[in-house]
Amino acid sequence: MAAINIYDAKTRLSQLVDQAAAGEDVVVSRHGKPLVRITRLDVAKPRVKFGLLKGKLKIRTDFDAPLPDEVLAGFEGR
Repeated sequence: MAAINIYDAKTRLSQLVDQAAAGEDVVVSRHGKPLVRITRLDVAKPRVKFGLLKGKLKIRTDFDAPLPDEVLAGFEGR
């Protein structure tokens, strides 16, 4: 964890932010006393919404029926 004076932090803020984004915490101090820590934020995971397509899709009753011989022959290269 890098410690830096507040005056230096003002002049090098973009560098410190880059360091924090890379995963290194930076402590900013005044008169040798730590004040704040600059750290990377965790990215929020998108929430899964169940039932989003409910009522919008219809599955035929024969969706898992065997394919016709002509179609199977096309897949098998006959």
